[in-house]
Amino acid sequence: MGKGRFIMELAALNPDINYIGIERYSSVLLRGLQKRAGLDLSNIYFMCVDAREMADIFAQGEVERIYLNFSDPWPKDRHAKRRLTSEAFMAIYDKILSPEGTVEFKTDNRELFEYSLESIPSAGWEISEHTFDLHNSPMVQGNVMTEYEMKFAAEGKPICKLIAKRRPKA
Repeated sequence: MGKGRFIMELAALNPDINYIGIERYSSVLLRGLQKRAGLDLSNIYFMCVDAREMADIFAQGEVERIYLNFSDPWPKDRHAKRRLTSEAFMAIYDKILSPEGTVEFKTDNRELFEYSLESIPSAGWEISEHTFDLHNSPMVQGNVMTEYEMKFAAEGKPICKLIAKRRPKA
C-alpha cells in the first residue's frame, strides 16, 4: 500500500466501503499509520503481512476488489513468481475475491505490464480493460493517484493500467 495516499483518498471518497491496506514492510506501514492518524476515517485498516498469506486471512469471496499499484517489478526472470500479477498470486486472489471481484493493476513499468497482460490470462482470468497510457485514456475517469503515479506522471512517464476479472465458466 506504500505511503497510503491512494487508499486513504478512496476511503474518504467512499465512507460506506471498508478498505484494508496491506504492506509487507513495517517501516512503510508506519508512514501510512502516521498519515492516517491525522484523518477522521473509520473505514480503513492496515495489515503488515505478505500478500501470499491473504488466503489464510480472508474468507472465500470476502474481498470485492484488489488494487495492485506500482508494485516491485522483480525484473529478473528467476523472480517472476514474486510478481503480484503472476499465476501464483492470481490463484490467491481467486480464493478471496467475490464472484464478481476484480483486480486493478497500475504501473509505470512497461515490461511488467506486458508480462501481466500474458500471465493474467494464463492464470484463467480475462482482462476486461487495459491501457498503456492511463492519463490519456477513458480509463482515467475516477482515477485516484498514488504518490508514485503523481511523481511519474509529472515526469511525463505513461502509466499502464488493467482491470482483470475471472473468465466466465463455460
